[in-house]
Order: sequence, then C-alpha cells, then structure tokens
Amino acid sequence: MPKNLLDLIHERRSGFSKGQKLIADYITQWYDKAAFMTAAKLGRTVGVSESTVVRFAVELGYEGYPELQKALREMIRNKLTAVQRMEVAEEQIADSDVLDIVLNQDIDRIKETLSETKKADFNGAVEALLGAKNIYLLGIRSSATLSGFLGFYFSLLFDSVKIVNSTSPNDIFEQILNIGPGDVIVGISFPRYSKRTIKALKFAADMGATVIAITDTPASPITPRAKFTLLARSDMASFVDSLVAPLSLINALIVAVGLKKKKDVERTFNRLEQIWEEYEMFEKMGETGGQ
Repeated sequence: MPKNLLDLIHERRSGFSKGQKLIADYITQWYDKAAFMTAAKLGRTVGVSESTVVRFAVELGYEGYPELQKALREMIRNKLTAVQRMEVAEEQIADSDVLDIVLNQDIDRIKETLSETKKADFNGAVEALLGAKNIYLLGIRSSATLSGFLGFYFSLLFDSVKIVNSTSPNDIFEQILNIGPGDVIVGISFPRYSKRTIKALKFAADMGATVIAITDTPASPITPRAKFTLLARSDMASFVDSLVAPLSLINALIVAVGLKKKKDVERTFNRLEQIWEEYEMFEKMGETGGQ
C-alpha cells in the first residue's frame, strides 16, 4: 500500500486519462471529503462514471476502490480539525437515521478490531501485566476515559496500579519518574494523537519498562516503543471520537487478566460483597416502596 497517496497521485498523473485526472485533482484538493464518498458519489461529483473511479483505484495499485478509500481515511485521521469533522459528518449523515448509522458503524469497527488485533500481542500483553511490579495507565483527553475504566477494574485485580493524570506535561513525567524494569505502562492514544502520550511512552521505554500500546493502526506514533500493540478501530462520528471498539478491546483485556487471576478475583469480590452489604452501598429493588 502506498505510504503517501497524494505523492503517488502526483507521480502518476501524467499517465492518467482525462477522467482519471478529474478524480486525481478532486482528491488532491478535497481528500477530506473524498475519503467518505462512495465510488458512485465521487464519480457523480467530478462528472465521470463509477467504473472510471474503480479503474483509477486499480491504476494506483489498489485492489479496488474500498482499499483506496481506506488509504484516504488513514491519511486524514490525524489531520482533521473538529470543525472539519463536523462538516464531514454532515455530508455523511445529513437527514438520515443518526441512531442507525452511528450504531452500525460501531458494529463494523468492532468487527475490524477483531480481525486486526494480533492474538500473540494480546496474549503477550496479558502475561506482561500479570508479571508486572507496577502498572501505569496513561490516556489523555478522550482516551482518559478508557484509562480510567481500565484502572477501575485493574485496581481490583492488582496491588499496584497507577492512573497517570494529565493535567500538564510536567505532571505526567513526575508521576512516572520511578518507572523502570519490571514495570508495565499501558499507553492509549487515538487520532488526534497526543504528543504528551508519545513522549511519556518514550521515556518509559528508555527507563526499561514494558510498553503496551492501545491504538488504531500500526503506523500510530505510539507504537515504535511498544513491545505489544493492541489495535482497535476508532473513527469519528461528527466531532466525537468513537471509542466503542477500543472499550470492547479493553473489556477483553480485563476479562483475560481476570480469568488468569481467578482465585484472587473471587477473594476480592467476596470481601467487597461483605463490605457493600455492611455499609448498604447499593439500592435493593423493591425495598423503598416508591412508585
């Protein structure tokens, strides 16, 4: 697959037909919009047939238009501003059934995640976590929700779990200052990738810690320092980052670790149930007598 689609188009433009040049020019100028168009819609937009669009994709070396479209989406994921995302979403969804479209897109992302995450990396990550002296969890901005969820359950499974807060760049390094060999840090980042996460993971790896990256693509900037990379499809729904597939992957990670620590988990939750009962932590249905 080409590393730089726009450079490839520029290099081969002289050999394109008239119709293919129209497609090339449109993609070069409006790649953020083209990335979310079907072959038929792109053809209508530039005034050529759908088959011409498909042949254009093949001419560039792709198996078909879906592969070209995927390359376009990968290229723009870390470049679109929030405003551009909203513009793209408006074109995609417009007056359609938002609930149906968004939920079905999330279903597709989970399926892609299942096919893209390597079982060897997943199993390796589980074993690394089980053998860790300390576990650090780092996610910034929307990814902080994921690290917080992971931290909530890991704190029930492990004795030493540290959720790295991200109030400022300096605070992050202060919180991981003592990280080193035998420790594991889980870094979570999706487009637009956080520079603070990238720098913190580099520092952790330099200190000898094992890095587990949870991200969307092997080309993500947090993967170079990772020993294990867990891929989860994240895409945008308007200005919102869809984190359904990453959360599903994290669920699987928690369950896998929990099964390996079954006796410890049972002991922990038996104790918690006693505490919850004694201090009446949860409402019991039918006891209030309310309407």
